[in-house]
Amino acid sequence: MSESLMDLTLHELSELMRARKISSLEVMQAKLARLKEREPQIHAYIRWDEKAAIEEARQRDNVQDHQGSLWGLPIANKDIICVEGVETSCASKILSGYIPPYNATVVERLRGEGAILFGNTNMDEFAMGSSTETSHFGVTRNPWDLTRTPGGSSGGSAAAVAGGLAIAALGTDTGGSIRQPAALCGCVGLKPTYGRVSRYGLIAFASSLDQIGPITQDVEDAALLLEILAGHDSKDSTSLKVEVPRYREHLKKGIRDMKLGLPKEYFISGLDPQVKVAIDEAIKVYTNLGVEVVECQLPYTEYAVATYYVLATAQASSNLARYDGVQYGYRAPNFSNLVDMYFETRSLGFGPEVKRRIILGTYALSSGYYDAYYLKAQKMRTLIRQDFEEAFKKCDAILTPTSPSCAFKIGERMNDPLTMYLSDIFTISANLAGIPGISIPCGFSKEGLPVGLQILGKHFDEATLLRTAYAFEQATDHHKRKPVVR
Repeated sequence: MSESLMDLTLHELSELMRARKISSLEVMQAKLARLKEREPQIHAYIRWDEKAAIEEARQRDNVQDHQGSLWGLPIANKDIICVEGVETSCASKILSGYIPPYNATVVERLRGEGAILFGNTNMDEFAMGSSTETSHFGVTRNPWDLTRTPGGSSGGSAAAVAGGLAIAALGTDTGGSIRQPAALCGCVGLKPTYGRVSRYGLIAFASSLDQIGPITQDVEDAALLLEILAGHDSKDSTSLKVEVPRYREHLKKGIRDMKLGLPKEYFISGLDPQVKVAIDEAIKVYTNLGVEVVECQLPYTEYAVATYYVLATAQASSNLARYDGVQYGYRAPNFSNLVDMYFETRSLGFGPEVKRRIILGTYALSSGYYDAYYLKAQKMRTLIRQDFEEAFKKCDAILTPTSPSCAFKIGERMNDPLTMYLSDIFTISANLAGIPGISIPCGFSKEGLPVGLQILGKHFDEATLLRTAYAFEQATDHHKRKPVVR
C-alpha cells in the first residue's frame, strides 16, 4: 500500500489518517522510497533531512488525538520560505549556509494543522527565472519529459508534485512563478490576492508583487491549503484584514449562469496552436456547464511585460542590496579591503540572471531615470489594474492560457533572455493588478505535454476562482493523468 500513498491527494490522505487506516510513518516512508526512485532523474529538491522527517512522523503517530487537517502529512517547501533551523538559500551561492532563526508565518500555520515541512525544493535563483535553470544547484527536469524544463521559478515544487515526490508544495508567485510551472507540469497552482497570505518569512524578490501559494494535485487540495495559509498577520504590513471563507464549502455550489470573460489580448499570434486547441476545448466544456462566455478587453496588456520588468528589477535591486557577505551567507575568500569584499562577494555569489536584473533595476532607479522608468511603470500598473476592474463589471472571472507554449527544452531559452521573459506574458498582469489567479490542467499537446488554463478573479474572490476551477476539473480527467518517470 505504501507505494501508492504518494499518488493520493492531501484530502484523501487526511481522511485515511483520521480513520487510522494509515500512519504518518507509512506516508513518510512512501515519500522517501519515491525520492530514492525518481529524484535522481528529476532533481526537484535541493535538500531534505531524512532522519528528522522520520522522527517527526513517529512523533505525530504517538499523539492519540489528531490535531489538524494535515496531521502527519508532509508538505514540500520552496527554498525561499524560511524554516527555523533549516538552511534556506534561495537556490543561490550567496546565501549558502544561511539558517533562519525563525519560521515564516505560512510554516507556522501549516504546522499548526499538523503538517510536516519536508525538504526545500529547487527554484530559479532568488525566484528570477521561468525555467528553474538559474539555480546554483543545477536544473530541475520536467517529469513529463526529462529533456524539458518544469517552468519557474517554482519549478522544483511543481516537478515534485507532478512527479509524485510531494503530495503538495508551497510556491511563490511574483510574475507567474506558481501558475506557469503548474501549467507546464500538469498541476494546480494558485496565486492568492496580494495581501491574502502573509509574506513574513518570505525572502523578498519584488515586495509589491511576491505572494505565497500552493501547488497541488487537484483543486480541492488548493482550497484546503488556502484556508490554512490565508488570513491577516500583524508581522506583515501588507497582510490585509479580510475574512477568509471556508473555500471547500464553496467548491460544489456550481457555476451555471456565471459569466466568464475571454480577453482578445491573450489570444495572440505567438500562442502555440496546440495550446489554443486545448483552451478552445476548455471553453466548450464551460459552455456545456451552463456558463455564458463573453468577450472582454484588457487593452493595456501589451505593456505588462515592460512594466513588470521595470518594477520587479527595481525592487530586486533594493532588496538584494543586503547580501554583501558581512553578517551571513557566502563571503569571498580573497579581498584587500571592505569595498573589495563587497565587490568580490556579490560578483562570485550571484548568478548571471540575478546580476542582470540588479543592473536593470539599479539603472531604473538611478538619478535622472527614475521618472522616465520607475514612475512611468507605476502609472502603467494603475492602468492595468483599472483594466481588470472594468472587465470584471461584465464577468465573474476571466479565462486565458497560462503559458503561450508547453514545456520547452532545457537550454533552449537560456541565451535569449527576452524570449524567456515572454514565458510569463499571460501571468504577469495578475501580479501587477494584485488579483488572484489559478492554473489548472486543461489538455495535452501531441507530444503528451500538459497545457494549463488560467482563471483570473476579482480581488479576494478566490472562492469564485476555486469554484470555477473545480467545476471544470469535475467535468474532465486531465488532472488524473500522471507522467511515467523513467
